[in-house]
Amino acid sequence: MTDEIIYHITLMRHAESTGNAEHRVQGQMEFPLSDKGRAQAAALAQRWLTEGVSFDRVIVSPQDRAQSTGRIIAEALNAPLELDPLWVERHNGKMAGMREEELRSMYKEADVTSPYHPVGETGEGDWPLYLRAGQALFHLLKRPPGKYLVVSHGGTLNMALYAILGIAPQANYQGPRFRFENTGFAKFRYYPLKHRWRVDIIGDRAHWKEE
Repeated sequence: MTDEIIYHITLMRHAESTGNAEHRVQGQMEFPLSDKGRAQAAALAQRWLTEGVSFDRVIVSPQDRAQSTGRIIAEALNAPLELDPLWVERHNGKMAGMREEELRSMYKEADVTSPYHPVGETGEGDWPLYLRAGQALFHLLKRPPGKYLVVSHGGTLNMALYAILGIAPQANYQGPRFRFENTGFAKFRYYPLKHRWRVDIIGDRAHWKEE
C-alpha cells in the first residue's frame, strides 16, 4: 500500500494595512502595513511557532501589504517565500483608493449586475476574478504535494473558496461571502488521487482579539 498523497493548503488574508485602517477600497492600489498589522502578523507567527506549524513554501501576492505579511511569517517559520502575481487583489477599477463613504455616494447599486460586469467601470467582475483564482489554485496544485501557505487578499480568497467548494459566481453578487479578517485564515486538504477537498477551518483568527 502506498502512502496517501495530500496537499495541505492554508489560505490567509494579509495583516491590516494603512488602507484598511482608513476604510479605503484598496484593490491593486498599494498601501503598507500599519503598526497594528505588523503586530497581527507577528502574533500569528508566534502562535504557529508555539503550535509547531511549518510550511514547505509561503506563496504571496506581490502587493506590499501581502508581501510584508508573508515575509514576517516566512522569516519566523524559516520557510522559503515566493511571489505569485495570480494572487493579487481584484482590480477594482476607478474605485481603487476610495473611502467607503465616497464609494457609496458615487456608485449606486444597479438593478441587475451580472458576474461579467466590470467593477468600478474598468475593473474585474466576479467572473474574471473567479477564473484567475481558479488558475492560481491550478498552478498551486502543479507543485509537489506538501504544506503551502498562500497570503493574499479578501476578494481573491473568496473566489478561491468558490473554486474549491464548487460555487459559481451569481448575479447581483448573490451567494456566500467568506469573511477573512486581517490575518484570518482557512485550512484545506486536497487528495489529488480522489479529487477530494476537505475543509478543516475557515476564518480562524484566534491569535488576535480585538479590544
